[in-house]
Order: sequence, then structure tokens, then C-alpha cells
Amino acid sequence: MAQRAALRRKQTTFRWVVVGLVMAFFALPMVAAFEFTIRARGAEGGYDAKTWQTLLDFGTLAESYPDLAKGIVASLLLAVVTVVIMLVLLVPTMTWVRLRLPGMSRLVEFICLLPLTVPAIVLVVGLTPVYAWVIYLLSGATVWLSFAYVILVLPYAYRALDAGLRAIDVKTLSEAARSLGASWFTVMWRVVLPNLRTAVLSASFLSVALVLGEFTIANLFAYKNLQVAMYLLGKSDSKISVAVGLAALAFAFIILFAMSFVGSRRERKS
Repeated sequence: MAQRAALRRKQTTFRWVVVGLVMAFFALPMVAAFEFTIRARGAEGGYDAKTWQTLLDFGTLAESYPDLAKGIVASLLLAVVTVVIMLVLLVPTMTWVRLRLPGMSRLVEFICLLPLTVPAIVLVVGLTPVYAWVIYLLSGATVWLSFAYVILVLPYAYRALDAGLRAIDVKTLSEAARSLGASWFTVMWRVVLPNLRTAVLSASFLSVALVLGEFTIANLFAYKNLQVAMYLLGKSDSKISVAVGLAALAFAFIILFAMSFVGSRRERKS
């Protein structure tokens, strides 16, 4: 017993050392970046909060850095539109395949995971003719970049939703609802989606994180989202660019915490 207790203490100590090293690995660059953003300009040295005051005042930010403000708004809009399109495409399709066409599940999985094997530059080359028609028929607005982003998020969203569908008996739930006279829309909206709440939140968070951090496709298509605006701004004002990067990272952490909290609370209520 004494040997087991000693072994457990060693394992616990080892785990905490590893966790501490990992946290330091991620925290030290962020602390250094934050310290860089609060350095006072000029030869006097010291620290001030002018960079963060500018960043937190969106009116001042839009006046001083209009391209950055447009990039922030564009990325937030892209995140919302991408998540909506992704959920509208995947949730009904995956549910219908699981209920009516189980033999097609492998094909759907292959199609959804295929973007993982395609480099971003190849995807841009393939989508260039498509976006020529998109610009001609719709407009050259940045929001239409969401069509390409939906392809990017498919593998991650598919895995999250697939795990949620495997955890519930979709066939029994849908047949029970249909036997009570519910339409297919009611089945999806009031039966399937509430049971996929955690999976939908996970897929949405992964999609938002990918959209907010995407640079290659937007830059090659000459669209100006958050990452492209940060890259261009870094050539003239590196402090505000680094501050925006830290703020975006903090925003992603807040979304993760909020989604985890909402999902766990609703599961406890159910």
C-alpha cells in the first residue's frame, strides 16, 4: 500500500510538472506579446495602455485604422454565415443518411474529410472559376468567402456532429415523433437538434475558430478579413496588430468557455 501511495504521488507530481510546462509554453509568448503592446512610445520608456484604449474604442479604431475595423466586422460576419451554412448542410444530410441511407455514410464521410488532403493553394486554384461567377452574379463582398470556408470546416464539423449522432438513437426518436404526426421539419428542429446541442456547439466553435484564424485563402483571393488586415497593419503599426491578435485569441477562449458552460448546464437540466 505504501508503495502504491508513493507511486501515485510521483505520478501526480509528474502530471502537474507536465501541465505546468505546457501552460508556460503557451503563456510566456502571450505575456511577452502583451508586454510589447503596453510599451510606451518614445525614448522615455515605461508602459501605457494607449494601444488597448484604441482597440477597445471601436469608433477610434475605425477612424484610425479603417481597414482593420472592416476586417474585424468581415471576419465576424463570415463566422456567423459559415456556421449557419455548415449546420444547414450537415445536420439534415447526416441525419437523413443515418435514417434512410446508411450505406451512403462512408461516402459522405469521405466527401467531408476530403478537404483535409487538399492544400489551401490548390483549393484556391480550384475555386477561382467558381468565384468568378460568384462575383459576377452576387458581388465581390467578403461575406461570400464563407462558401470556401464551409469547405474548410467540413472535416472538423463532421467529426463533432458524427460523435453527437452516434451518442443518440436518432431512428427511434424520429420514428416516435413521426408516429405522433410531426413533420420532418419539426423532427429536425424539436427532436434532433436539442439532442445534438453539445455536438452543434462543438462544431460551431471549431468553425468560428477556423474562420477567425484563416489567412491564406482570403489573402490569395484578395479579400480583407481580420488576419489579412492584421498582416497589412503589422507593416506600419506592429503594436496594434499584436494587440488585435491577442484580443482574437482571448475572444476564442471566451467562446470556448461560454459554449462549454451553456452545453453542460443544459445537459444537467435535461
